[in-house]
Amino acid sequence: MTTAAEKLNVDPAEIARFEAAASRWWDPQGEMRPLHDLNPVRLQYVERAGPLVARKVLDVGCGGGLLSEAMARKGARVTGIDLAEDLLQVARLHSLEGGIDVDYLLESAEAHAAGHAGEYDIAACMEMLEHVPDPTAVVDALARLVRPGGHVFISTLNRTLKSYAMAVIGAEYVLRLLPAGTHTYEKFIRPSELRQWARGAGLDVVDIAGLDYDPFSRKARLATDASVNYLMHLRRAGVA
Repeated sequence: MTTAAEKLNVDPAEIARFEAAASRWWDPQGEMRPLHDLNPVRLQYVERAGPLVARKVLDVGCGGGLLSEAMARKGARVTGIDLAEDLLQVARLHSLEGGIDVDYLLESAEAHAAGHAGEYDIAACMEMLEHVPDPTAVVDALARLVRPGGHVFISTLNRTLKSYAMAVIGAEYVLRLLPAGTHTYEKFIRPSELRQWARGAGLDVVDIAGLDYDPFSRKARLATDASVNYLMHLRRAGVA
């Protein structure tokens, strides 16, 4: 028998873990500190698709709205979707307080694609694929959501011993940058796997970039080494 959670392609334990940090999501010194530090680089990578002014953009797995707000400040018309209601409430309140216009919806990528196929110029999915039971379904949805010629940006963790040492042991248990249990190594995704899923969904690979992060200086930058964190720029075939 298929459960509601399985139909939604969501792990309730993952949702609960992130919702536990909802009230502190926008604290740059809190447990979401790495996301705050990585966010400018994520935004920089999305801007490889060109200026965001007036572009229709979807942030899948938007959480408390860090990237959504950053893109909206650049002039994009942003919709953020997530399945964590507590995080969406935080996102809505923060955008209201800051006068930032973002449309936040409690919806999965798959459900949103069913009603909004081909509506977006850009779809971003950052640090989410490694937290869902079926990442291929999300990639398929991302491909459907953008218009022909539209851009998809994904960031995730590579499944290597180096990423296990740094992202799990180092970040969660030694430096305690993230709550213990945030990541499950077996769910990490190799670039070759993501590339295969993307091509199967009708997306062409434009670029793969590594993401270096120094937790001591709190500086992040794009790099050629994709053995830990990496970003992938994809584009849907065709012309709008």
